[in-house]
Parts: sequence; C-alpha cells; structure tokens
Amino acid sequence: MKAVVYTGLFKVAVEDVPRSKIQNPNDAIIKITNTAICGSDLHMYEGRTAANYLWS
Repeated sequence: MKAVVYTGLFKVAVEDVPRSKIQNPNDAIIKITNTAICGSDLHMYEGRTAANYLWS
C-alpha cells in the first residue's frame, strides 16, 4: 500500500509500505477515509522534535 513518509528534514515521499497486520490481541486496524496535514506536523518536517534522530 502507499504511504507518505518523512525521509529527511524538509523531505517527504510517497512509498510502498507493507500492509498493517494484527500482531497482538489488543491491536486494531482501522480504515482511514479522509485525512489532513496539521500545522503540528510541520514540527517533525522542520526538525523541531525528538524524531530528529531518524535522519541525523
């Protein structure tokens, strides 16, 4: 399936990723029909979060 992923500071891409699957008894898979990008998503995009280690 396709997903938008952060690939680095100021970089995003649409990539093929594996389908989600149930791994634990308390897991749930939900279908998203609509979504949006929130202004708080820009914190990670601009490198202002603890997620910086992903591409540093």
